[in-house]
Amino acid sequence: MRRLVLSLALLAAVAGAACGDPPDKEIQQAQGAIDAARAAGADQYGREEFAAAEEALKRAHTAVDQRDYRQALNAALDARERAQAAAKESVNKKATARADATKALADADAALHEARAKFKAAETAHAAPRPLTLGRKAIDTGETAVQEARTAFDKGDYLGAIETARSVPARLRPATHDLEASTVTGARRRH
Repeated sequence: MRRLVLSLALLAAVAGAACGDPPDKEIQQAQGAIDAARAAGADQYGREEFAAAEEALKRAHTAVDQRDYRQALNAALDARERAQAAAKESVNKKATARADATKALADADAALHEARAKFKAAETAHAAPRPLTLGRKAIDTGETAVQEARTAFDKGDYLGAIETARSVPARLRPATHDLEASTVTGARRRH
């Protein structure tokens, strides 16, 4: 019995010595990995894993506050691993978003080009003023949106660029249709 008590005491002393200090180094490494993941865009492109990394780091800090250093170490290691995974995930997703943003901008430019052509044809056909006014307004709004999308793209905000650029063709479609219809009507009036 005495041997068992001594063995348990020795085991407790070894375990206590191994986990007697807070895992400051591991927590700093986890924070560094989270900062690197954020810089790689993981907060946008790897949201779930990135949020899990931040949550694990919070758990590590809470465990340190409660002097549960083993739990703090586990949480810090988990945070670092998840942050690294989020960074890797974001690289792939960011590349895909960049390609999608490029296509969305090209589609928006094509829609603007078509709208300008329909506007010019309607103007040449002496279409009614209302469709021309609405068409000009829609084109101006589309041009502003494309500029905003390009600015977002240039800043690396590919998701913002996609969202803004994809709205342009939908906004221009009704005006383009009305301009086309008014061109036909204007041409009939002239004959």
